[in-house]
Formats: sequence, C-alpha cells, structure tokens
Amino acid sequence: MAQHIAHTRLLPWTGPEGKPCYLLTDGVGGGYASRIADNIEAVQLGMGTELLCHARELLGEPKVGPGELHYLSARLTEALHDVLRIAESRGDRLSAFDGRDVDNNEDEADDKDEDDLDAGNLDGD
Repeated sequence: MAQHIAHTRLLPWTGPEGKPCYLLTDGVGGGYASRIADNIEAVQLGMGTELLCHARELLGEPKVGPGELHYLSARLTEALHDVLRIAESRGDRLSAFDGRDVDNNEDEADDKDEDDLDAGNLDGD
C-alpha cells in the first residue's frame, strides 16, 4: 500500500489580510487548485517578461520623463515580487522531493544580505 505524504504549496496570491496562502497537496500537483496556481504563475511570468522587454525599450528612449520611470519601477517591483514568490514556492516543492531543508542557513544569509544593504553594498561583497 502506497503511503501518501502531504506537502504544502505556497500559492501565487495572498489572503485578504495580505498573508501567504498555502495549499495542502499530495505532491503530485494534478489537482484543480494546483492547476489554477500553475496557470496564474505562468501568467505572472509572462507579464514579467513582457514588462522587462518594455523596460528595455523605454530605457533606450532619451526623453523618458520621471513619471514614466516611476511607473515603470513600480510595475517592475510588482513583477519581481511575483517572480520571487514563484521561485520560493518552486524551491520549497523541489526540496520536499529531495529531502533538503529549505530553511537551512536562511537566517545567516538573510543577516548578510541585510548587512550589505545597510552598508550600501548591492553586490553582496
């Protein structure tokens, strides 16, 4: 008899209070809610790709105003947030299958990143 192990999946949307939403799955990913999440992730990645192409074009224009750049940076920030959430969700799912601990050394890396930002070092060196 096969043993079923439950997995949690970080979904690409938040709840009404902005808190993360999770789906309890069997790890196969073929359920209705998993397919909806997959479709939303695909749309988010596609929109991010299109936005990046638009950003490259806009930044090549010599007469771009500060309002346009502000709007562009706001949309790029949203797209980056979506992509990082997708990466976190996919990384969690991958590690669940190979037995890695996704939180391993996370606190240490976060502390280093925060120190770099506080020091104005964006390269992490």
